[in-house]
Amino acid sequence: PGMARQGSGAMLASGGLGFPPQNLARVVVWEWLNEHGRWRPYSATVCHHIENVLKEDARGSVVLGQVDVQLAPYIIDLQSMHQFRQDTGTMRPVRRNFYDPSSAPGKGIVWEWENDNNSWTPYDMDICITIQNAYEKQHPWLDLSSLGFCYLIYFSSMSQMNRQTQRKRRLRRRMDLAYPLTMGSIPKSQSWPVGTSTGTPCSCPQCLLVNSTRAASNAILASQRRKLYPGAVRQSSTFAGGALWPAGTGTAAVAGGTAKGEGLRVPNGVFAPGQSVPAGAPLPGLNNLNQPGTQRGAGLGTRATVPPGVPALPVKNLNGTGPVHPALAGMTGILMCAAGLPVCLTRAPKPILHPPPVSKSDIKPVPGVNGICRKTKKKHLKKSKTPEDVVRRYIQKVKNPPDEDCTICMERLVTSSGYEGVLSHRGIKPELVGKLGKCGHMYHLLCLLAMYNNGNKDGSLQCPTCKAIYGEKTGTQPPGKMEFHLIPHSLPGYTDSKTIRIVYDIPTGIQGPEHPNPGKKFTARGFPRHCYLPDNEKGRKVLKLLIVAWDRRLIFTIGTSNTTGESDTVVWNEIHHKTEFGSNLTGHGYPDPNYLDNVLAELLAQGVSEANLKD
Repeated sequence: PGMARQGSGAMLASGGLGFPPQNLARVVVWEWLNEHGRWRPYSATVCHHIENVLKEDARGSVVLGQVDVQLAPYIIDLQSMHQFRQDTGTMRPVRRNFYDPSSAPGKGIVWEWENDNNSWTPYDMDICITIQNAYEKQHPWLDLSSLGFCYLIYFSSMSQMNRQTQRKRRLRRRMDLAYPLTMGSIPKSQSWPVGTSTGTPCSCPQCLLVNSTRAASNAILASQRRKLYPGAVRQSSTFAGGALWPAGTGTAAVAGGTAKGEGLRVPNGVFAPGQSVPAGAPLPGLNNLNQPGTQRGAGLGTRATVPPGVPALPVKNLNGTGPVHPALAGMTGILMCAAGLPVCLTRAPKPILHPPPVSKSDIKPVPGVNGICRKTKKKHLKKSKTPEDVVRRYIQKVKNPPDEDCTICMERLVTSSGYEGVLSHRGIKPELVGKLGKCGHMYHLLCLLAMYNNGNKDGSLQCPTCKAIYGEKTGTQPPGKMEFHLIPHSLPGYTDSKTIRIVYDIPTGIQGPEHPNPGKKFTARGFPRHCYLPDNEKGRKVLKLLIVAWDRRLIFTIGTSNTTGESDTVVWNEIHHKTEFGSNLTGHGYPDPNYLDNVLAELLAQGVSEANLKD
């Protein structure tokens, strides 16, 4: 109730061809596929640049650093429809998408949210368009759950709120360059001429690298084609698209850029020497401008065997000390793989996730902490307090409110709540105003009631302005077990201390009434999860507060995984943990001198502080 309906017409289907419908003007947005499986838009400036190159040479390469210095390492290969990062060899699919000229990209409107680094991140384009549609229709708020995101957008306070955690982030609407416009009746890429550029070719290092590598790749592929496809029709295949999604995590061709590779795997779609191929068989990945390339290479083959004498390509040796330039190594590795040639990659360092084996006799209780295990059962919702009772408990009525905005509905406090007509409760008139006891911030009572009803309904209230918590905030963590003990090993950066190991274990189950989809099954991936703290005074304090947070069901919640994109699964709930024992390659390990202070601040934001330890 009260949710704004989703804006219609968010995305226009392009029929999978990469071309707009005939004789229709459409806005062109180029997008790349990130590691979470979501298509992220390039800026309007970059899209204009790509379109200009596309007009000259439909099978050419686009050097993104020519228009955006921050994108200096990146090149888009229009033939294979992939973005290539020169210094790491990372490949990502790109696509050419179309939207209505009257939508946000056609008007140059960008919606962005504030990230943890206090910089601004643009929303995915379909979400941006949906937000703009709701904004234009003057909806007070917008629910993004139908697009797969558990967020609410409040236009009044220009904020985004996580429905599970109640965490708010700022958002903003920014005017930028409009995205390029194109008309229908564009010929298919197979019939596009390979453009002949006029004037002097660009002599920047990136273009020289691309051009020299292209020449080398064409020679490699032509030679390989003569050996493998004696009866095949001659076709262009700069990059074989099927070879760009290896099933392993080889660093030369990793989608997602994690660079944690062991070795390169050769997909079944690339024929190995000695296999018979039908005469005239099409080569994999041809003319991929027409195929955005959303496949992730499901069912790819086993790791290729590397015969003696195959040169190693030190793709990750980025300091210039290796025998091969890292960009050339990355490009060459990809091209050799595409041509069916064996390639051996140097291995990136692996994270040290776990300590050396520990015997049961070496595991000890943590000094000063009672017990070694906490269990939580199914949540029982408190039925004693109605939402009106909770709101009235923490506020004092204001007879003569000041002429200021209510930051929930953005109407003046001297007028009725913006939720009048949307939400009605007996005994709470839309013009009533209350002041929160501790912080003194004032809101319409009806607005506080709407905010409470949209949350966890646990008897607590959180001021949307200063985040002060009234009552005891609890979460929606499903049932599970938390164990904690001491092991006789030291963390990097804490060589004089033993280590506290925490083990969380949550089984799969059925969602309760407080979860996103009550009655539906939820998954629990990666359990038991092992986390580590140094055994010093501050580390033990963090452990005690984590136990309080666990008892209040604040450590985990059910939502959508940022890592896999899976919904209805157990995810961390904004209290960061260190899951990497002996290194910090993932950012979730040690040494990290600021971690203990940071996690204490995160616990405080959830209402868990040292005051709770004295209770």
